[in-house]
Amino acid sequence: MTSRLVETVSINYEDFNESFLTCGTCMCTYDSQEHIPKLLPCSHTVCRLCLERIVEGQTRDTASIRCPICRDVIQIPRGGVATFPPSFLVNQLMDLMARQRRDIIPKCSKHSAQELLFCETCDIVFCTVCTGDIHCGGNQEHTVIPFSIAIKRMSEILLHKANRCLVNLARAQDNVTEEMRKLDANVDGTFEMVNRSFQDLIVLLEKRRHEVLQNLQTVRDEKRKILREQLDIIQGEKDQVERDSGGLNYQIEVRNITKKIGDLNEKLDMTTTLIEPRENAFIRYDFKHNSAIHNIEQALKDFGRVRVSKTFPALCTAKYDPLSITHLDWVVKVSTVNYHGDTQTSGGDPICADIRNGGGGVIESTVCDGGDGTYTVTYTPRLEGTYRLYINIFDRSIRGSPFKLNVTETNNPVVQVGDRGSGEQGFMQPVGVAVHQTGNVYIADTGNSRIKVLSEDLRFLKHITMEGLAQQSATGISSTPAHNIVTVNWRTKQVTELSVDGSLVSHFTCADFVEPVCLAVNSRGEIIVGDSGAHKVFLFDSSGKLLRRIGSSRGKSIASEDPGQFNLITAVAVGRADDVLAADSRLQVFSRSGKFLREIYPEGQGKGQYGGIAVDTDHRILVTRTEKGRSFVQLFTYSGKPLFHVDSFDYKLKRPAGLAVTTGHHVIVVDLGNDCVKKYRYK
Repeated sequence: MTSRLVETVSINYEDFNESFLTCGTCMCTYDSQEHIPKLLPCSHTVCRLCLERIVEGQTRDTASIRCPICRDVIQIPRGGVATFPPSFLVNQLMDLMARQRRDIIPKCSKHSAQELLFCETCDIVFCTVCTGDIHCGGNQEHTVIPFSIAIKRMSEILLHKANRCLVNLARAQDNVTEEMRKLDANVDGTFEMVNRSFQDLIVLLEKRRHEVLQNLQTVRDEKRKILREQLDIIQGEKDQVERDSGGLNYQIEVRNITKKIGDLNEKLDMTTTLIEPRENAFIRYDFKHNSAIHNIEQALKDFGRVRVSKTFPALCTAKYDPLSITHLDWVVKVSTVNYHGDTQTSGGDPICADIRNGGGGVIESTVCDGGDGTYTVTYTPRLEGTYRLYINIFDRSIRGSPFKLNVTETNNPVVQVGDRGSGEQGFMQPVGVAVHQTGNVYIADTGNSRIKVLSEDLRFLKHITMEGLAQQSATGISSTPAHNIVTVNWRTKQVTELSVDGSLVSHFTCADFVEPVCLAVNSRGEIIVGDSGAHKVFLFDSSGKLLRRIGSSRGKSIASEDPGQFNLITAVAVGRADDVLAADSRLQVFSRSGKFLREIYPEGQGKGQYGGIAVDTDHRILVTRTEKGRSFVQLFTYSGKPLFHVDSFDYKLKRPAGLAVTTGHHVIVVDLGNDCVKKYRYK
């Protein structure tokens, strides 16, 4: 009997535990620690830990809970959950099972004294006697353990997996419950908005009703005024007639009677004009005389809507480049789908993006709704480092959020073309660059005495050669409002204007020229020439007539520099309102009339040399600069505040010269030292 009892208990122990000794809420076995069985007034037994969780999870502070099994309302004792009475029946069953349970060693059904073994490699149970002490050909690398230990291990794994499932299910239950709470809250708020919006309509209708009634009263008053005035006239005439006719009985002179008869004849004629009322009593209210009613009905049909979304955040994705560059706008594209994975085709979802740097600081970002189920998140990192991007929809994370973003200061060129040579891709000491209105790029390939014409993406188009580019000395180049190209040659001292196909349009020189090296053209077509030998900037009209000179030599002492003085001028450009920007070792701004306005970045004076200047459509100033052996593109606000550098550790600039801005916030830089042209993105 004892042996059979042990066997029976062993076989049915788990079923018995699940039926009688397991909490029906958390599915954990009762014990004397956390899962103490507590008897509720409704006769159901629940562990103490579950009861405590139920109390903690209540949104309102009440003195009652609901039984998780039968949902009856249970009053909580004054002492809390712990003071619920213990379930004596369950405790007695636990004691009984503790006394009766044995650690059973599984034995072979044929060899009762032989313990069963388990091969973890093969996932089989076997008896060494039945197999003749041979398992898998005697392969000693198989992991073999007693079957009793295997059962215990697998039970532990099963329990662990079950607990993880329960944790996930509890979390899912909490999330769904919270979403239902939010749904109810949103519905309440939406109800209020609906009522408020329609109340606003009622106010508008009431206002219009008041206006119509007011108009009715005004019309009535105007009509009554006219009729009242007519009545007053009639009454006055009536009184006059009565007075005149009242004295006839005492008239003895025929002449007087005759005169009064004549007067009454005239008055009689006049009274006929008073018989007809001068105003009428017609007043009617029309509301179907136009399409207003129809328009209102149609507008009411379209007024207000209840918006919902089928977007399922956990399946939504974000596409982005994980490597960002400081000071450049970076875009993350979010695509939304529904629960079934179907792409959403409309927008309006409340998407929230939160970008944080390594220290937890928030980086400003903007979210743009594409209206087609896609959204763009744009941010501009200022410092190098690792950032985290959190994207939520309905306060729930999309797939992969948070995303790791790496930010670097290295700004490699988008495109780089050219090397030393004279072929299609060759350059020899290129200096200047101009972007034509067509988008084509014109490079002053000085060493090859030509202009190289490239497309906007820097593909080779053609070469232009002519007399004005001779002697390897054409260094300055610019486009004109007339869609031509103008160059300056410092050897011949000629300014040459040519068409885009290379035909000569005009040319001129100036007796004051010494070494004209750079030029620019303003919106009036006036040509600005920087002369490093004369230490001046010259302003000519489009025909070559000298209008004015700007600046003078600064002298030998650097310390004696005054506004408007120059040493070796390297670049000129046109700014806002046709301002003139000129650079040597410092960058100065003048009005078109030649008045000195300000110096840009005075703290950099004497520390380096400028190579080129450009001003973009947002009036940012871009310059190439070489300082202490380091070359880079530097950006300023138009007032002169430094913004940032464009630099590359992989494609270093070497003696950068001219530069020009193009579409999409790109800048094309002539890298004289490397005999090439590079295109960078700077915003």
